[in-house]
Amino acid sequence: MLVSEGALTHHIQRLSRRIRAFDHRHPLVWDLHLTGFWVTAALIDYAGGGWLNVTRDRDNPSWLVLALSLGLSVPLLRRRAHPRAVLLTVFPFALVNAWTGIALQAVLLQLLVVFHIALRRPARNLWWATALITFPVALMAARHPQGSMDRDIIPVLMSIAVAAAIGITVRTRRDHTEALEDRARRLEIERDQQAQLAAAAERARIAREMHDIIGHNLSVITGLADGGKYAAAKSPERATQALDAIATTSRQALTELRRLLDVLREEHHPRAPHPELTPQPTLTDLAPLIERVRAAGLPVRTTIDGSPTLSPGRQLTVYRVIQESLTNTLKHGGPGTSAHIELSYDDKGAVTATVTDTGHSDGTAPGTGGRGLPGMRERTALYGGTLEAGPRPHPEQGWRVHLHLPEEQPQ
Repeated sequence: MLVSEGALTHHIQRLSRRIRAFDHRHPLVWDLHLTGFWVTAALIDYAGGGWLNVTRDRDNPSWLVLALSLGLSVPLLRRRAHPRAVLLTVFPFALVNAWTGIALQAVLLQLLVVFHIALRRPARNLWWATALITFPVALMAARHPQGSMDRDIIPVLMSIAVAAAIGITVRTRRDHTEALEDRARRLEIERDQQAQLAAAAERARIAREMHDIIGHNLSVITGLADGGKYAAAKSPERATQALDAIATTSRQALTELRRLLDVLREEHHPRAPHPELTPQPTLTDLAPLIERVRAAGLPVRTTIDGSPTLSPGRQLTVYRVIQESLTNTLKHGGPGTSAHIELSYDDKGAVTATVTDTGHSDGTAPGTGGRGLPGMRERTALYGGTLEAGPRPHPEQGWRVHLHLPEEQPQ
């Protein structure tokens, strides 16, 4: 039974939406049908003599009764678009109807206009609408008394109150529905905007990861290839070592790229099998990183003060900043360049990393024009840190990158 009632309610609501949509597209069709119905009813009342049962003066001419019947019903055609104008148009006919004592029941059609005033116009319009409708009733009660005046006026006032209450109720429900629909639209727009922002942030994250993986490993491979080329003529063993290092670095780069692509495939296909992922680099991976850079021909010294107590995300940030700094040194440092890494940890979880090199600057800032420095700054900003990158002060040569991450705030 509950299912049947629910299905019936759903069917009625769907039919109601279709009718409202049709009426919104073709308002004149509904207005013509409703107006035609009431005009026909008024003419039947006139032609059938039904008005004689309630009239207070039977001696009025039939042409006047016909004119009043049309005057009180035809203007309803514009009741929705111009309800106040319709009420003013009907008012003279209502006055004549009251003055002559014909007392046509078509005068009650003014309640439809009251409904539309309450539905579409400010509430203050109901006061003068009530006055326009009540005045002819009082006039007829005075000229053609039939019992006490209260007997004529009070039912009319009650009818006006009911029509206004219905109009206000429908208006309140309509406004509430429109507010809910507007809120749903705004939530949908906000959801789409959030999705776009999330997609942009994800693209930026992927770009950083791709830059760090490819940029660093290609720089190491380039350095190894250059060293192997010079060593080939003098020391074939050194050339073989360089080729082995190139193969190892290439395989590592391919592994990291496959890991990143597996993550992307998992994010776009939630039902896909969970890929086997390798963990993101941490500070424990700094030693292998430095060894690869040294193998590529860049001497690197390290100074470490304290022991790290950082979350994985903060460790990844420090690792990537050092990796990018060494990559830029490999690219731009030139022959004879060396690098120095200083790491300092405090007891509260803050960390400071400084990477300096002795490269010969050619006037080009390492990492400018690409994703290098912007990527480092974005990573640093995620943890409220600061990043400084620029040439070392004169007379020193080279480049300096200084990273500071404050202590991690509890969530």
